[in-house]
Amino acid sequence: MKRVALGVLARRREQRSLFGEILDWMLAPLLVIWPMSLALTWLAAQGIASKPYDRALRESVRTLAQRIEVRPNGLGFDLPRETARLFRADEVDNVYYQVLGSRGEFISGDRDLPVPHEAEPPKPGEPMLRDDEMLGDSVRVAYEWVELPGQDRPALVQVAETLTKRSRLATEIIKGVILPQFVILPVAVLLVWFALARGLAPLNALQQRIRQRPSDDLSPIDVLDVPEEVSPLVQAINDLLDRQQDSMATQKRFLADAAHQLKTPLAGLRMQAELAARAIADGNGDTRSLRESLEHMANASQRAAHMVNQLLSMARTDAQATNAARVPLDLRELAIDVVRDFVPKALDKGIDLGFEGPGGDSDDGDPAHDCHVLGIPLMLRELVANLVDNALQYTPARGTVTVRLLVDPFGQVVVLQVEDSGPGIPESERELVFQPFYRALGTTVDGSGLGLAIVAEIAAQHGTTIVLDDARAAHQVPSGEGPGARFTVRLPRQLPKQEAVLPDSAMPAVADPA
Repeated sequence: MKRVALGVLARRREQRSLFGEILDWMLAPLLVIWPMSLALTWLAAQGIASKPYDRALRESVRTLAQRIEVRPNGLGFDLPRETARLFRADEVDNVYYQVLGSRGEFISGDRDLPVPHEAEPPKPGEPMLRDDEMLGDSVRVAYEWVELPGQDRPALVQVAETLTKRSRLATEIIKGVILPQFVILPVAVLLVWFALARGLAPLNALQQRIRQRPSDDLSPIDVLDVPEEVSPLVQAINDLLDRQQDSMATQKRFLADAAHQLKTPLAGLRMQAELAARAIADGNGDTRSLRESLEHMANASQRAAHMVNQLLSMARTDAQATNAARVPLDLRELAIDVVRDFVPKALDKGIDLGFEGPGGDSDDGDPAHDCHVLGIPLMLRELVANLVDNALQYTPARGTVTVRLLVDPFGQVVVLQVEDSGPGIPESERELVFQPFYRALGTTVDGSGLGLAIVAEIAAQHGTTIVLDDARAAHQVPSGEGPGARFTVRLPRQLPKQEAVLPDSAMPAVADPA
């Protein structure tokens, strides 16, 4: 009991939730995009915070560049003390400047300020920006090459500033953008949850309607009451309900017919038993009358047993069609075994029962005579047995019943035929005889009316049909005999792997059932 409970629990754990799966697919991208959004916001904030300070640095470089002048003894740089004080007046960041001559000589400012990379070509008149370090601190540097008259190379003016104000401004921007996202994200998750629950509400309503239905209510579900996306599922359920309703109706009709057919032999049994018991009680029963009553009882019980066996065979065909696996089998051997089993019954009725088909030592190994098919052995045996039993039932004494196998290597089928010399079946009734409990009009032969219905069901489950026609043409029938009946079933061959293309001479003549 504990093991069963654990198995049920394991299956429940493996069962997927549609709500959870959709929620995962909706939230997973959101949770992946959110960190990416933070990183992009940080980079954008850095750029936004740098723009005004970079603009100020460029203006400072231009101002200093205008203070350079050419003197008789070289380059000069005149920066009033008040201007220099204002230039460096920054309570947060450190500001540095440097002026170098055309030969790289130091003119003014801070000597330790690094110069641009030597590989970078000078671009006079255009302030440029770079990131660098000054006394161990990261700085933003604006610099400009200044062309002066009479000088071979331009002079260099640089202004550097530490990054404290920029970092503070970027942090403020990040706080203003990211902090609201910490509030928006949970709200978005709740809205997604609510929207998903609201969207799946029609499925829950459909589930409740189905659960509240009575067990015998197989009416279709209204497709207009469900969302459009669920309509194919509901339509499939309606198709299943229709098939189930047809199946139940067939089962009810079958059970009613079976009960009606069993009622007759059972009533005969009861009547004969009551007559025998009354005769014995009155002391008037003789041996002959009791023997007749017992014979009637035996015949009635035999008919009832035969009908029960036929009902079980029909139920077995339905079960095996679902559960049994199709395997390659030799239809010739199966047919010979069935014929052998019915030989005693044929001898009792004085009927010539025979088999025609591939066989003998001359045919061994010849692929043209291979009778292997793919099917369920027990069901195909039941098919052949019912056809032979039906032929023996309706064939009079001194008649013939033939089981015939024909191989069509080009059509890739094995043709099974069972024909008799009985009265035959009129064309108007040939479709009806395959229905359960139907018996040809005018017949006096005992039977349940189930044999041919079982044959038709087995043939359908093997992907084929059964064809019924006259065994002999009317003008060829001798006086006093019937045209006979011939049942033909075509089953696809299961070819051996080593079989090659067969020559034209290998194809036997196959009688056309039509």
